[in-house]
Amino acid sequence: MKLHGYFRSSAAYRVRIALNLKGLSAEHLPHHLRKGEQRDPSYLAINPQGLVPTLQEGSTVITQSLAIIEWLEETHPEPPLLPKEALRRAKVRAFALALACDTHPVQNLKVLARLRELGLPEEQVTGWAAWVNREGLAACEALIANEPGPFCFGASPTLADLCLVPQLANARRFGVDVSTFPRLLKAEAAAKSNKAFADAAPERQPDAE
Repeated sequence: MKLHGYFRSSAAYRVRIALNLKGLSAEHLPHHLRKGEQRDPSYLAINPQGLVPTLQEGSTVITQSLAIIEWLEETHPEPPLLPKEALRRAKVRAFALALACDTHPVQNLKVLARLRELGLPEEQVTGWAAWVNREGLAACEALIANEPGPFCFGASPTLADLCLVPQLANARRFGVDVSTFPRLLKAEAAAKSNKAFADAAPERQPDAE
């Protein structure tokens, strides 16, 4: 397998965690997002969106982090990243989507670059990203307030944790005070004690700056 990504990409970070939890290895092919390498024609031929991650296995190409993780879950079901019971699966997916679809995309590099193009000062651009993170994380804190943990949904990591850990890293980068989310921090602490999460961290990637 080959994983196209970037060390700081939250979406690629999610997939790296999933691969590690499943005990799968992949050749990591970095594309420097700040240098625009994701817009290179050779990469656009693989992923027309010009986004990371992209997973390749032979002639198979899968884009979008959650689609990749769901494919890994279906083709390599152990250990499971989704609960067996249908309602619990729905709750895990809802939490994950709150971050992967409603939080991360509106504070990512592409959106912030557009805000700068429109003439917003850097302070407002950063403030926007911080606000988006606070809103999304506050909702997720409420979603799992009554879950005992230590992970988001129980004693083992799920898709929810794969989305949470990278998003908290983003929030910190934009200056968000994450101490206001104690339940999320409890789940993050459990995750970070797991080698699969630790080895997937941005600073441990070969393209880390």
